[in-house]
Amino acid sequence: MNFPILSTLIFLPLISSFFIFLSKDKENNFSSIYISLFSSIATFMLSLFLWYSLDVNTADFQFVEEKSWINNYIKFKLGIDGISILFIVLTAFITPICIISCINSVKERVKEFLIAILVLETFMIGVFCSLDLVIFYLFFEGGLIPMFLIIGVWGGSRRVYSAFKFFLFTLLGSVLMLVAIIVIYWLTGTTDVTQIYEIKIPKEYQNLLWLAFLSSFAVKMPMWPVHTWLPDAHVEAPTAGSVILAAILLKMAGYGFLRFSIPMFPYASEFFTPLIYGLSIIAIIYTSLVALMQEDMKKLIAYSSVAHMGYVTLGIFTFTKQGIEGSIYQMISHGLISAALFLCVGVLYDRLHSRLISTYGGLVNYLPKYSLLFLIFALAALGLPGTTGFLGEFLILIGTFQKSYLAAMLATLGVVLGAAYMLWLTKRVIFGVTQNPKIKTLSDLNKLEIIMLTILSFLVIFFGFYPMPLMETFSSSVNSLIDNYQLALNTRQ
Repeated sequence: MNFPILSTLIFLPLISSFFIFLSKDKENNFSSIYISLFSSIATFMLSLFLWYSLDVNTADFQFVEEKSWINNYIKFKLGIDGISILFIVLTAFITPICIISCINSVKERVKEFLIAILVLETFMIGVFCSLDLVIFYLFFEGGLIPMFLIIGVWGGSRRVYSAFKFFLFTLLGSVLMLVAIIVIYWLTGTTDVTQIYEIKIPKEYQNLLWLAFLSSFAVKMPMWPVHTWLPDAHVEAPTAGSVILAAILLKMAGYGFLRFSIPMFPYASEFFTPLIYGLSIIAIIYTSLVALMQEDMKKLIAYSSVAHMGYVTLGIFTFTKQGIEGSIYQMISHGLISAALFLCVGVLYDRLHSRLISTYGGLVNYLPKYSLLFLIFALAALGLPGTTGFLGEFLILIGTFQKSYLAAMLATLGVVLGAAYMLWLTKRVIFGVTQNPKIKTLSDLNKLEIIMLTILSFLVIFFGFYPMPLMETFSSSVNSLIDNYQLALNTRQ
């Protein structure tokens, strides 16, 4: 295609944010909301068109755009394959849901909040389209700024502390990745990802470069022990911020492992696999146990996200088709389920302004629609067969069993613990005795909330029973990734 469709997809939200900036809303913010909704839905439709137009039978990058930048030293190069397109569609799908959710939850500076959401969408889509290391880094780190503002301006009582903790953790981890990118340019003479794949980075440099990239991806994932910023950020962030953080931002690191760490540093990836296994298993078991002890619903879901991301890293570094495909599927699934769970918490917070589990109980008697949808998402989060939460973990465990029985058996404990903390949460919030008299006065879901949560529940169940549209999209790209990885190892041997 001669039309720069990827550039349009990336910068459409940014251009729309400029129009919102120029709008003269005073009290109702209708213009800003309509512009942001129209922009985000148009971006989503464009992403669906890209998905439909993508040739899933090839692993080659498609819709490639390439322009020289900074005196030809760096290229503004974009392209997508079967892996990146699903994250683009997920990002474009979640954004309008966040905009709708902010109608009830954000009361002040709505215009500025919508601008931050749209600018963040531009950076997130840019991450999944980038085929140049410098461009990837700019998009990857650029997203820190709007997310920092979303937490720091519209967050809770400890928002400044949480915003700075989020910013410093992620920024410090990424400084080493920037140094690694400079070293890669010195070694290969380019930051073009496709050229680096062909040139091959010398074996003696791979370990240090791989660790430099890990320093950034581990924080963003987040992996144990650099996960402590996530619960604080989730608790203080507004509902829309928590949804984007869990559904999209955490997936950037998993995507980075697949796009950069494994294909560029195959020898180092194999060498550090035991390290990843150990960190992943600790994350799965430890954070699941911590989730069991939480009294704040957002913190519980945040720690569960760390455990689920532990499965993702475990599956990626099995270097098996089942493991990697399960990890990609798990990331998409978690994007839907975690978004829904944080929306559910936001619904209750908007009504009673409390996230404490002890505040609630017996909601099924007064909010039946809410209770049904919450139960669906809770069961999906614990991996109930027939939901997307089951298939990803199942494939990851199959791939892990092929490489390490011990790692697979320990990871399976996470499934049991996951069922424990989600069922315990559901029992205390949805069922049980109603001790808080304010619950009897609560209204059930309104039309917008029903639409958002019903769409998410439909996708969770539909792709749980029929995952083929997703699996067929990234199958060729995963096969190519594994084949090139094995070829690189055999060549070095």
